[in-house]
Amino acid sequence: MKRAVLVAGLCGALVLGAAAEQTKPKLPVQVDASSRVGVVTRVFHPAAKRNWRGAAAKELDAVIWYPAADTAIETKQYVGDLEKPLFEAGSAMPHAPFAPHMERLPLVLLSHGSGGSALQMAWLGTALARAGYIAVAVDHPGNNSREKLTPEGVALWWERATDLSNVLDAMLKDEEFGERIDATRVAAAGYSLGGYTVLELAGAQTDISQFFDRCKPAKPGEKPTDDAAACHETERDGLGSNQHVLEATRETSGESLARSSGSFRDARVKAVFAIAPALGFTQTPESLRAIRVPVMLVVGKEDVVAPANENADYLRGSIRGAREITLPGVSHYTFLDGCTAAGKSTLPQYCSDSSGVDREAVHAQVVGDATGFFDRALKWR
Repeated sequence: MKRAVLVAGLCGALVLGAAAEQTKPKLPVQVDASSRVGVVTRVFHPAAKRNWRGAAAKELDAVIWYPAADTAIETKQYVGDLEKPLFEAGSAMPHAPFAPHMERLPLVLLSHGSGGSALQMAWLGTALARAGYIAVAVDHPGNNSREKLTPEGVALWWERATDLSNVLDAMLKDEEFGERIDATRVAAAGYSLGGYTVLELAGAQTDISQFFDRCKPAKPGEKPTDDAAACHETERDGLGSNQHVLEATRETSGESLARSSGSFRDARVKAVFAIAPALGFTQTPESLRAIRVPVMLVVGKEDVVAPANENADYLRGSIRGAREITLPGVSHYTFLDGCTAAGKSTLPQYCSDSSGVDREAVHAQVVGDATGFFDRALKWR
């Protein structure tokens, strides 16, 4: 199985904390810990014309978690160098036999944060499979830790939705999984910029001027406006300023920029679960009000990377019927995979949680919220 090697500029790029409604979680749908999980990778080559955002490899690399037979022997999965992995990616059996008598299962598309990887969604993907779902995560081209980040991959956020739609196309045609998927029960979940991405699938549309107006350099004598974390992410990734990246993408991606405000709605997606969504303030209120599929938002109260007041709170207030759960003490990177000892020493900024916060317990709560939400929204079980 392919392993994703993380770079220091992991999950938050071009992302953007303020309390939302704080709710006590209802009793979650139980995930049967005795259920076995299988995991495989796929390399998809979409036939449709698409924007590869400067990625060297013109392919969509995906990781798929699924219910496995009771005889499957799981092993711990990791993110990083096999000799010194950085993150734990759950337990599963590569290429395990599919659970017998299980077919027409719901499918959940998963989208990672900017600079992250498909395997950074393993904590959720594995749990969804244990609950009877098929889950598939994709490495977003030009914007993942397995390859060099590109200006287009980091800056053309709206194109990410096409990756998920193309993966859905491929999964429904896949020889192993196609006949096992209930095409009427498809949902999507994303973290950070992945939260923005799955909201696009629900119909959210983008006004990029909101980003560049906020992040434009101050004129002499003026107070800088670039107080959002998002305004400095391209510098962190070694790509130069936002303005520099914009100029670079104007030369290579005029067509994409021209359609940045268009709709990337995928009518096959029936529900959306956004975790610590970023860049929400760039999504237009008109398009958010028009969303008609169920939406749930989860945010950490201590999230200063994608602060709730300009992301989850704004989205909840604009999307009809959207629910928002705020988790006390939780920060942005608590929603990443659990860290190994090597990860904690190498990448403390992504592995350090607030005092009293148990990352594994937070994951378990979010898994319960997600499975309960998807069960209800997809009218399954």
